[in-house]
Amino acid sequence: MISGGGTGIGLAAARAFAADGDRVLLLGRRAEVLEKAGVPGALTYAADLAEPGDVRGVARFVADELGTVDVLVNSAGGAGYLEPPAGSDDPLDRIAHNWTVNFRQNTLTAALLTEALKDRLAEPGGRVLFLSSIAAYRGSGTGAYAAAKAGLHPYAHDLARELGPRGITVNVVAPGYVEDTEFFGDTMDGARREKLIADTSTGRAGIPGDVAETLRWLASPAAGHVTSQIVQVNGGAERGR
Repeated sequence: MISGGGTGIGLAAARAFAADGDRVLLLGRRAEVLEKAGVPGALTYAADLAEPGDVRGVARFVADELGTVDVLVNSAGGAGYLEPPAGSDDPLDRIAHNWTVNFRQNTLTAALLTEALKDRLAEPGGRVLFLSSIAAYRGSGTGAYAAAKAGLHPYAHDLARELGPRGITVNVVAPGYVEDTEFFGDTMDGARREKLIADTSTGRAGIPGDVAETLRWLASPAAGHVTSQIVQVNGGAERGR
């Protein structure tokens, strides 16, 4: 199961798992985007994962169609660039809107979906994977997106301890700058892109496949003793610690 599976990193991950012969369920808010994803054999389910009622619908669909979930990839998120603005010029209203949008998109979606499906994870061998960000280490300009992503880290550590006795691992992947996604909307300019690439040791932007392959490895039997870890995929732009 891959939330945010219709575009960007989520779609790349879906294609990687499908190429291995896995049956994939794509989740996202936009049904038309999921239907156009073109992942062979994939099921789709449109839902706003920040709404408990929608998540209950996902859980029922999983119970009816799949039964057990081997791998749950929480890829849904964003920095709010594609969301409607606050609708107010008051600075505090705008801050409240920005922080609420980021929390709902990045933290609440992952927590609600994971909690709804914990009892359906395969045991042993189940995998829970979260998409964080380099911003969780170095900030995001306003703090809202970075804080929302950073909130996934302690949640993952708690889950790893909780689910470990069932043979289920929980890990976080924190990408750096990744091109070919909707994340930045129309906010990326040439100078900013050049700076982000200059921060890397590899001299290039990341691509969705870089992150998808890391997720695929963490989901594999080879990573069965790797849990409660935050794996950075950023070309050396931020050092691991």
